[in-house]
Order: sequence, then C-alpha cells, then structure tokens
Amino acid sequence: MLKVPSEELKNYIDKPMEPSDWITIDQDRINAFADATMDHQFIHVDEDKAAQTPFGSTIAHGYLTMSLISHFLGECAVGPDNAVMAINYGSDKVRYLQPVKVNSEIRAQSTLIEVSDKAPGQLLTKSRITIEIKGQEKPALVAEILGLFILQ
Repeated sequence: MLKVPSEELKNYIDKPMEPSDWITIDQDRINAFADATMDHQFIHVDEDKAAQTPFGSTIAHGYLTMSLISHFLGECAVGPDNAVMAINYGSDKVRYLQPVKVNSEIRAQSTLIEVSDKAPGQLLTKSRITIEIKGQEKPALVAEILGLFILQ
C-alpha cells in the first residue's frame, strides 16, 4: 500500500494505482476455500465433472476471488500514513463478470474514488477494485470497497 499524509489522500482520487502482483488460483486454494466455507459445489471441486461443463475445468468461487481483495489492497491501494489500523467497512457494489478458471493468474488494480471523515480520528475511503485475469480482456470482478482507517 502506498502511504501518504492524510491531508494529501484526496489528491489520489481518480488516479489508478499500480496493479498488484499476479497470483495463481490453483486447485489446492479452491479446495481449501471450499472446506473453509463448506461450499463443495462440483464446479469448484470435482475436476472430472467440471471438465464436462462449458467452462471445461473447475472454477474459483466468486467469494474466493472477492476475499482476495484484502490481500490485493495491501499491494495496490493508497492509504493514510498515520493509520494504526485499517478495517474492512463493506462493499457498495460487487459484480462478477467472468469466472476464474483453475490455474488462472489474477491481479488487482485499485482507484481511490472517495475520502471522507467518518468520526474524529477516522477516515472512510471508497476504492474501485478491478480483478483481472491474465490473458483475458474481461475482468473477473469489479467492486467498490469501503475501508475505515483509524488514525494516530
């Protein structure tokens, strides 16, 4: 995360940040997410049955892709340099545009779109996050994510 003085944060509104590094969504990650969420739908975990679908392979859970936003924001977002803590404050909008097939590589690109004072010593931000799939024109996911920064 790029850290800047709180008073300069608004200067970054509508300026896309550098994208995150690519990560591979392999079957082990998909299976672990299925176990953690108890969502074992065949399209995610049964490689033979999933191969018979129009996708031709297993696909990541949409919520797996979304859950990686926290990781990606640490790499490609901007935030105040005097924050002692950042808290996920929610999502205003999430759209799943394309499934992430097993062994695909994904990364995120973030753009700050709003900054406001929430309470004394707290800043609320809204960022647009686009999760891209390597080699694909259409992204996997586009979301507006809220972050609450607790300041020193």
